[in-house]
Amino acid sequence: MSNVLEIVDSLQSKLDKLLSKYELLQIENQQLLEKSDKLIQEIDSQKESLTNLESNYESLKIANAIVGSKGDKHITKLKINTLIREIDKCIAQLGE
Repeated sequence: MSNVLEIVDSLQSKLDKLLSKYELLQIENQQLLEKSDKLIQEIDSQKESLTNLESNYESLKIANAIVGSKGDKHITKLKINTLIREIDKCIAQLGE
């Protein structure tokens, strides 16, 4: 009879340890799931940021292609200023 009690006690002890490990693993699993969710959100945010940066880069490439070299920049600025003056004249004429 004593042998059976020892076996039951041993089994109870092992079961307690197993349940304790199970609870710890559940907590760890929950923490890992939360961390995974945070990382997914961070990745999504970085993808959005990358998309915005790529869009800005394309805009800058187009602007540089339009403007050209330093000499071309000066000419382009003069043309833009001329166009602005012409637009201002047209607006003034419409206002009359």
